[in-house]
Amino acid sequence: QVRLVESGGDLVQPGGSLRLSCAASVSISKIYNMGWYRQYPGKEREFVADIDRAGTADYADSVKGRFTISKDNAKNTLYLQMDSLKPEDTAVYYCNAEISPWDYWGQGTQVTVSS
Repeated sequence: QVRLVESGGDLVQPGGSLRLSCAASVSISKIYNMGWYRQYPGKEREFVADIDRAGTADYADSVKGRFTISKDNAKNTLYLQMDSLKPEDTAVYYCNAEISPWDYWGQGTQVTVSS
């Protein structure tokens, strides 16, 4: 069974930084694609960033140049470095792993950007 556990969410001031982590219970080196999504209250979950098996990353336009996705295969951990945070980045952030034919999700971690 695949388990994803996010951590690193916190309250941070605008302009600050946070690093989210997603620890997987399986080896991530062969996972086709892993990513981060976020969800605002009452809204659909939305794409933030993802990274494929080869290390190619993709970002939502709203976070390009501010967020960096990376992974450490030896630690089976996915990261999201978030810089220059804005109040509109406030959301619950979820880790995702595509292991065909299933999608796996973590439980989410709250990020709050406020002064």
